[in-house]
Amino acid sequence: MSVILKLILGVMTGFFGYYYFTDVFRNRKTFSGKPWSGLLGTGFITNFFDTLGIGSFAQQTAIFKFFKLIDDRLIPGTMNVGNTIPVVVQAFIFMTVVEVDTLTLVSMSTAAPLGALLGADIVSKMSRSRIQIGLGFGLLAVGLIIIAGFLNLMPTGGEAIGLTGWKLAVIIGMSFIFGALQTIGVGFYAPCMAMVYALGMHPLTAFPIMMTATAMLMAAGGARFVKQNAYDRKVSFSITIAGVIGVFLAAYVVKSLPLLILRWVVLCVVLYTSGWMFLSAFRKEPESKLSVGKKKYKPENY
Repeated sequence: MSVILKLILGVMTGFFGYYYFTDVFRNRKTFSGKPWSGLLGTGFITNFFDTLGIGSFAQQTAIFKFFKLIDDRLIPGTMNVGNTIPVVVQAFIFMTVVEVDTLTLVSMSTAAPLGALLGADIVSKMSRSRIQIGLGFGLLAVGLIIIAGFLNLMPTGGEAIGLTGWKLAVIIGMSFIFGALQTIGVGFYAPCMAMVYALGMHPLTAFPIMMTATAMLMAAGGARFVKQNAYDRKVSFSITIAGVIGVFLAAYVVKSLPLLILRWVVLCVVLYTSGWMFLSAFRKEPESKLSVGKKKYKPENY
């Protein structure tokens, strides 16, 4: 069954990659003037720590917001499209090195992309203020999960490598919801890890589960963002190229780091960016002239 899952993921990624890179190449003349070095550095660093279990969406959202790299409205699509291939690489690596029950892995990895297909179509058409509010609440939720872990309020997991019965049903349903939320910029990793721990699974099983499910949902939902013209091509392409390098370095060279201090830094960044998103959403700003799916979209304006 795991071989079939890998085959399906490979085929999905192949179709997505062809569609994505064709769109980027066709529209390369519309790239913004943002420096390649900063964009590539963002992709490398965030996917490096993503492979170690920190997650990348919160950090990327903060970087995009702080340095004004792209319009807030394009943040969800840019992250979902740009991080798809690096996360697929993570999924193949962790499916190989960490043992997990096949039924649990396949069930969650199927439910997540179904949620993403629903969510991407909705999010790609949302206004900037609604996306800012959604990102604000999502980042706040991630911050609360991190705080709960620091205070030992979140279960630290058990020894199970899979689930059955009502626990399996619950985590499948939550994977569907997390998949939909991923498309608005709420990372899948933190809520997935919290559910895995809470239901008594071994902490290591969270890695192949969350990375495979995320890879499946991003490969499924990312194409919607490309179709709706709801992403920044230059930023996404930079994240993809540098992100793959960061994944391999983290997985095969570094493997593990003392991440307690980094988790505190991430918490501060997450909470700060969450507040910033709320302020931006309720501040009276002129709505961007971005027109999804139409020729009015000019990345160089952002």
